[in-house]
Amino acid sequence: MVYFVGAGSGAPDLITVRGKNLLEKADVVIYAGSLVNPELLQYCREGCEFHNSAKLTLEEVLAIMEQAQREGKTTVRLHTGEPSIYGAVREQMDALDERGIAYESCPGISACFGAAASLNLEYTLPEVSQSLIITRMAGRTSVPEKESIESFAAHGASMAIYLSAGMLEELSRRLIAGGYAKDTPAAIVYKATWPEEESYLCTVETLPKVAAEHGVTKIAVILVGQAIAQSGYARSRLYAPEFETAYRKASGDARKDSSEKG
Repeated sequence: MVYFVGAGSGAPDLITVRGKNLLEKADVVIYAGSLVNPELLQYCREGCEFHNSAKLTLEEVLAIMEQAQREGKTTVRLHTGEPSIYGAVREQMDALDERGIAYESCPGISACFGAAASLNLEYTLPEVSQSLIITRMAGRTSVPEKESIESFAAHGASMAIYLSAGMLEELSRRLIAGGYAKDTPAAIVYKATWPEEESYLCTVETLPKVAAEHGVTKIAVILVGQAIAQSGYARSRLYAPEFETAYRKASGDARKDSSEKG
């Protein structure tokens, strides 16, 4: 059996309880050594077999999984963050299907949520933004033309941009070309939730300048949108006194006020 486990955004205590339990019972762990916090491997039992996938090809990873399966061992494929986002898991799963090897997925906390926690952000502020777009710039892996930075920027929603910290001059230019004002709030969060985390508030226009000043060129998520300012929002209707739900009746004064205004 193979378990695809999200390691979380960095801090070893941000892995899920389920993920930790799977590490504790694993016989073999294949981990993304370039990004996964090695402290997570301390959850594994003595005698567990470790493989750093940063040094391996897909075929070599699959060979390890096949060998473990033949030996009746439990394998954990430990991916950074949340495996369903830029995790390259589908190609592994399809290969396991071809080999008749069973697998399951265990979710994790992605970097944009670790970054939001570090900055105490809410991406979906009422009357500011009700959407979060997670995307990336084209690099060695292409991006479909219909998913260009400009097309997403046109929505003016909150945006978390991965794998693009080394291309901030272009990113800034394309965000502005797509519709964000130059002074739109932005943030750079390097290694969110790791001990060495760094975070910087800036604007869309100053993204490249701020990154250069602090030497940030990789392993950072870029956040963009008016919600980053955490201001100018409306109060949530869900908790308004006059808002009635299946669990709470509107207060008497609120009902009266609403009736008089109507």
